[in-house]
Amino acid sequence: MATGLITHSSCLGHVTPPGHPERVARLESVLHALNDPEFHALVRIEAPRANREALLRAHAANHVDAILDARIAEGHFAYIDGDTSVSSGSCDAVLHAAGAVTLAVDTVVAGRLRNAFCAVRPPGHHAERNGSMGFCLFNNVAIGALHAQAVHGLDRVAVVDFDVHHGNGTQDIFFNSPGLFYASIHQSPLYPGTGSAAERGISGNIVNVPLPPGAAREQFRAAFEQMVLPALIEFEPQFILVSAGFDAHRDDPLAELYLDEGDFGWATGKICAIAARACSGRVVSALEGGYDLDALGRSAAAHVRALMEA
Repeated sequence: MATGLITHSSCLGHVTPPGHPERVARLESVLHALNDPEFHALVRIEAPRANREALLRAHAANHVDAILDARIAEGHFAYIDGDTSVSSGSCDAVLHAAGAVTLAVDTVVAGRLRNAFCAVRPPGHHAERNGSMGFCLFNNVAIGALHAQAVHGLDRVAVVDFDVHHGNGTQDIFFNSPGLFYASIHQSPLYPGTGSAAERGISGNIVNVPLPPGAAREQFRAAFEQMVLPALIEFEPQFILVSAGFDAHRDDPLAELYLDEGDFGWATGKICAIAARACSGRVVSALEGGYDLDALGRSAAAHVRALMEA
């Protein structure tokens, strides 16, 4: 089976204010990198819009309505906080971003794809049940995980997050659900200030691995192998989603870890190896952070290459 690439042009329509790091060019950089001839075997699929039911599994109705009912004039912005805004194209973008992940789950569960990468924006892992923050409006991977449970009857769904920032939103949504597992390896201290190792969830279903500023490959790989992967194996997932953020790259301007694109490919391969043993290789990833355009493109390519080689 092949690897899927699921995206939609509307994800380029979520415009952020001038100078904002989470900009349209991020997704353009990823898509450009994945147009290289080595990626011609990808099955390229246009994302549908997520339905309201899918969104409400992860988010409160008032939060969903606040985003979907926003009416923003072209060229203007509505600010949720100092970092997070909504533009005239945001509604379509968030619906197609979430829809990409739910479709990816459907196609992988059905066996039509081995795994899939959702090249979407805005990112999602900071979006909590009741609100948006940190560039994120809806939590794409959480929506996908809850879709896997509700639609496909899966009991144990895992998310592994190697974005440099802790995914407080995913943790918030998963915290009291023992059938959902969340593991995050991230820099600390750093925004959003959550993600200590003491935050464990209702049944130990939350695993946080904070790394200090300046940590490089050796620390990242050791912590990933010694703390993230054993916990993932113990959970015995029936499906794995990945919050694929690439801002732990040494060239990224928003953090202070010193990884390179090879480390993201390595981590992806490790996750896929566990998936091959635990859940017939079923993995879906979604783009999160990554703010140096060249590093982002190279890192996304390394990640997708590892998916294709799984």
